[in-house]
Amino acid sequence: MNENMMQHYLGIIEGVGENPNREGLLDTPKRAAKAMQYLCHGYGQILEQIVNGALFESDNDEMVIVRDIELYSLCEHHMLPFIGKAHVAYIPTGKVLGLSKVARIVDMYARRLQIQENLTKQIADAIMQVTNAAGVGVVIEAQHMCMMMRGVEKQNSVMTSSVMLGGFRDSYNTRQEFLQLIRGR
Repeated sequence: MNENMMQHYLGIIEGVGENPNREGLLDTPKRAAKAMQYLCHGYGQILEQIVNGALFESDNDEMVIVRDIELYSLCEHHMLPFIGKAHVAYIPTGKVLGLSKVARIVDMYARRLQIQENLTKQIADAIMQVTNAAGVGVVIEAQHMCMMMRGVEKQNSVMTSSVMLGGFRDSYNTRQEFLQLIRGR
C-alpha cells in the first residue's frame, strides 16, 4: 500500500472539512488509496504481456468485431469516472487475436488517467500493432461524471469518439459496415 497516497487522501478528507477520526472515515485513506491503485492499474501493464502470444493463424480476411466492451476510466482533468462501451473491429491479415485479449487491451488503457479521445486512439493503435491488421476501427460511447456531477450537470449526455485506421479510414463502405453493425443492437 502506498503510504504517501494514503496521506494525501487523509489531507483531502481534512480539506473538505471532515473529521478523519470519525468512525466511518478511519480507514478511508487506506481504502481510497487501494481503490485508486486498482483504478489505475493499467500503468503497470504491458501490451505484449496482455496479448501473451494469443494470435492465431486464420485465412479469414473479413471484419472481426467485438462490441459493447464495458469500460471504466478516470478523466485526467478531474479524476472523476467516465463509464461506457468500446466497439473494436479489425480486418485480419493471416492472424486473429484471442477474443478476451481485445477486452484486456481496452481495460489496460482505460485503467489510466485518460481523456476519451486519447483512449480511443491508444486502443486502435494497439490493435493495429498487435494484429498487423488491414484496418482497425474503434468507437467509444461514454458518460462522464465530470459533466454529470459538476459543471453543466448534464445527466443524459453521451460522448462518442472514433478512430479509423487503414481500410476503415480508406474505405467508406468498410467504415459504414462497421458503424451499421455496432448500431444494429
